[in-house]
Amino acid sequence: MLKALNPVVAEVTERIRRRSAESRSVYLERVAAARAVGRGRDHLSCGNLAHAFAAAPVGDKLSIRSNAANIAIVTAYNDMLSAHQPFEGFPAIIKDAARKAGATAQVAGGVPAMCDGVTQGRPGMELSLFSRDVIAMAAGIALSHDAFDAALMLGVCDKIVPGLVIGALAFGHLPVIFVPAGPMPSGIPNKEKAKVRERFALGLASREELLEAESASYHAAGTCTFYGTANSNQMLMELMGLHLPGTAFVNPGTPLREALTRASTQRAVALAEAGAGHIGAVLDEHAFVNGIVGLMATGGSTNHALHLPAMARAAGLVIDWDDFDALGKVTPLLARVYPNGGADVNMFHAAGGMAFLTRELLDAGLLHGDVETIAGAGLAGYAREPYLDGETLAWRDPPPASLAPDILRPASDPFDAEGGLKILHGPLGRSIIKTSSVPADRHVVEAPAAVFDDQEAFIAAFTAGALDRDVIAVLRFQGPRANGMPELHKLTPALTALQNKGFRVALVTDGRMSGASGAVPAAIHVTPEAACGGALARVIEGDILRLDTVAGALTINVNDATFAARPAAPAPPERHGWGRELFAPFRAGASAAETGGSIFWSEGKP
Repeated sequence: MLKALNPVVAEVTERIRRRSAESRSVYLERVAAARAVGRGRDHLSCGNLAHAFAAAPVGDKLSIRSNAANIAIVTAYNDMLSAHQPFEGFPAIIKDAARKAGATAQVAGGVPAMCDGVTQGRPGMELSLFSRDVIAMAAGIALSHDAFDAALMLGVCDKIVPGLVIGALAFGHLPVIFVPAGPMPSGIPNKEKAKVRERFALGLASREELLEAESASYHAAGTCTFYGTANSNQMLMELMGLHLPGTAFVNPGTPLREALTRASTQRAVALAEAGAGHIGAVLDEHAFVNGIVGLMATGGSTNHALHLPAMARAAGLVIDWDDFDALGKVTPLLARVYPNGGADVNMFHAAGGMAFLTRELLDAGLLHGDVETIAGAGLAGYAREPYLDGETLAWRDPPPASLAPDILRPASDPFDAEGGLKILHGPLGRSIIKTSSVPADRHVVEAPAAVFDDQEAFIAAFTAGALDRDVIAVLRFQGPRANGMPELHKLTPALTALQNKGFRVALVTDGRMSGASGAVPAAIHVTPEAACGGALARVIEGDILRLDTVAGALTINVNDATFAARPAAPAPPERHGWGRELFAPFRAGASAAETGGSIFWSEGKP
């Protein structure tokens, strides 16, 4: 029997339902209309259908012409991204599994997949956030042929999974299952890598030493093993019911990974044949609340304060940062995975992983257990872990107690009574802060501001020693409208070095940090952004700022009238090259961070 739901979780879910009543109704009416039309292939002309299977093997042609299910594969494969390289072999596995289930599968299309780890601090990072919306459109194009009865989405990393979700929700009448590749085996400890980065920032390590450390960390096929946005994506897909249970953190190239990929295909065929599990029904307000609770319980990526609102709007749902804040206050922090601790996701998985976490959150009344999932058994089925019994895929209960209490804990003995993300309010706007990796004595920082309009100016000041003091760095004009909201992870080593010197240090920005944000307190995603009249444009050098995660406040010690009368700093000149011109319409039409930084939805109704 499911435990009584926490009243705050229930209240937040209900207010999302009320807030979204009109837009969700419109969305569900569209889904119902698409379902009423029936199977797409039944409406294709002979010429349409012949084009759809012209290149297929003879056996597949006969199946596609019949009533057998045809499964779309939408893949983010490329062989530069370690997390996506394993997808090269997935279509062959999926097609074989589909045939054995009496169905067919076709690669319907590919979507771009860029790596923030490659573009950090480079011009390409200004394209990163908007790549999510490009991926959504590319997924829509792949499914637009209307020749499919279900879809398998092959994606793992930062913008790819949210983009695939948004694209799939435009075809909300289809059953959709997400099929990840899994994390790479563990390399050198993440803390060891971070120390080398800090030493390099201080000029104490050579580039060769830094490259050696990075190469020993990012060393094989699979997701990077720290708990950043990519691995937070996988946690979300489990708790939101779009994976088969326990799929998230199984290493690539293993028999269990292949068995889960085959089982995902078989499940997609079964859902297609039953006319069940369509993604428009799976992703309701309960699923999104479950995802936010999971994010809080694991200290997940701050990027999902952007992605979850954007995904929700694709389903006709409106969620905001107040929902995150309320759920964070009642959700205990149960995991310590780098950058929130020393462990990586492989260690988390070995300690009990997602099955243990799900069971604990369900038993604490923090998750909606009675929800529709692609596995079909409610969320209780996700409190079990997959294994191979000989060659047969099976599921079993996780260990009764965590196998590593320094990594994963029960809800009765959490690392912290509250979750890993908080919302800050004040005259500078609304912002997100990740507190799970910040030492307790740094939860409140008050210091003079040092104001920068780009990362290069900050790095130059740090290198010159101008920031060797108590300081709150203000980096503005980094929002979606200004330059596409690049991640600012390049600043982390320098900020960490300053903090380790004993200075009181923090960052305030309308940009992003990332899922890999570290131990320096950072108020990010400040909204409204400076380029849209936000207050950060009126902060000047030496203003005393206070970042207070205890009170949930971000304030400035300047008289209100004086501050309001200040002229806003002009935005820096627009930068060119490296594809920036292609994304000018995206920057011009992007919504605010709290609504997802998306070109699809404004601050109004979806």
